[in-house]
Amino acid sequence: MTAALRPAPASVAVGDELPELAIPLTRTLIVATAIASRDYQDVHHDPELAVQRGSKDVFMNILTTNGLVERFVRGWAGSAAVVEAIRIRLGAPNYPGDTMVLRGSVGAVDGRRVEVAVRGENSLGVHVTGTVTVRLPGGAA
Repeated sequence: MTAALRPAPASVAVGDELPELAIPLTRTLIVATAIASRDYQDVHHDPELAVQRGSKDVFMNILTTNGLVERFVRGWAGSAAVVEAIRIRLGAPNYPGDTMVLRGSVGAVDGRRVEVAVRGENSLGVHVTGTVTVRLPGGAA
């Protein structure tokens, strides 16, 4: 989305839909982001140990999911928006070889402060649900 298409605070309304974001879940994404976030839990990078612990493969950590949710909302709100809060709950794991599709809609608007309801799904079902509160740039607070 170009800067010209970013939402102006006055134009945002409850129910507005954000553009979907499909994220291919590669093994590299899952392993690299776990290591980058200093999450060395073996279920996020070692397939054999993940299987021994009851998983079908390595799976995405919550810190990566949190970052992807922020990326999704910031892609709509713009880099000048201030993320005030991210509240998420995990469901079905994100495994390599799948795709997570993030969707969202505006749930509340209070001046420049906007709450976005977010949902991410993969082939197993709902991976993440939650809300992100952002303050859009411009105008009065």
